[in-house]
Amino acid sequence: MGVRIGCGHATGADPRIAAIEAATDARQALGDAPADLVLAFSSGRHLDDPAATLEGLHEALAPRCLAGCGAGAVLAGGQEFEGRTAVAVWAAALGGGSAETFHASGRQDGGEVHVTGLPDVRGASAVLLLPDPYTFPADRAVADVARAAPGVPVLGGFSSARTPSRDAALLHDRRIHATGAVGVVLRGVEVLPCVSQGAAPIGPEMTITAADEHVIRELDGRPALARLRAVIEELGEDERTSVSGALVLGVGVGADIPAGGRPGYLVRGIIAADPEAGTVTVGARPHPGQVIRLHVRDAASASRELHDELRLRRTALGADPAGALVFTCNGRGAAMFGPGGHDAGAVETEFGGAPSAGFFAAGEIGPVGGESFLHGFTATVAVFAG
Repeated sequence: MGVRIGCGHATGADPRIAAIEAATDARQALGDAPADLVLAFSSGRHLDDPAATLEGLHEALAPRCLAGCGAGAVLAGGQEFEGRTAVAVWAAALGGGSAETFHASGRQDGGEVHVTGLPDVRGASAVLLLPDPYTFPADRAVADVARAAPGVPVLGGFSSARTPSRDAALLHDRRIHATGAVGVVLRGVEVLPCVSQGAAPIGPEMTITAADEHVIRELDGRPALARLRAVIEELGEDERTSVSGALVLGVGVGADIPAGGRPGYLVRGIIAADPEAGTVTVGARPHPGQVIRLHVRDAASASRELHDELRLRRTALGADPAGALVFTCNGRGAAMFGPGGHDAGAVETEFGGAPSAGFFAAGEIGPVGGESFLHGFTATVAVFAG
């Protein structure tokens, strides 16, 4: 038997009863199979008592492994619940696969930051990571995974809401952690990462010919700012209009996954431009020889890209997936697309109604060009094959 996934949600005010209701709905899709892995995300008044949520989840599902976090908003079954009290539950029977949950912490040792609590990730299918943005060095954890197990994708999102006592409310099996990160190591489970960065390329590719840390000094042998201005001036009228207020930079990072996809760009913001030095400062560490391309981020391009990327994963699988976990930026949703549950609806539509759930994150984690990064404004999806 392959992977079986069920999802549920509830919006009642009582956290235990809502968790039982959502978990019971998720349970139905598993049939007689055990809940090998459960992920849960809660928002609003449920964060007043995360222990009650945890109690309800165990009562209804008796999960072998469980992870979750507090969220500013959750999503499930094609719907998004922004500005409301809600809980979303995602449950999976992993067939021949397995899951191992963990709690990790960050610590300072002299001038170095270290991560403790990460399990052995060698040979894993994927790592799911739910960090607290204030107390956990997620960039270090992602680098540690890459060093220990090159090519293993890390996917997830930063917890985006806290309890009234300002704790992170990270769920880990039968425990609740106030700091750090919780996560899952998956083995023997086929997971296709999908990172939609919400930006469309415009203009030609350019090559970095001089750079220093975050500063691009030259593009195609010319001062970087002058080269970018020349590219913008050469754009068509419609493209030039779209550039105002929504311009970002894509730094080439290899080939997209699955194989056969177009070259990948890591989209990062333009932090500053120095007219006197002719330089551009970006939210990445580019190096000479890398290819870059201007991108525009707006609702239309973000919608188009998400549908395209989801369709590509569906084609790679050759069938609808067993289900999906969705980590979408809390800057998307109604603020970007208007009411209507855009990202959750796109996953529902492109995956034929396959079970999906997730939350609005304070930053997302996922691979681009085969390497995992921290992101903002993305819709990051872990797609599970059946």
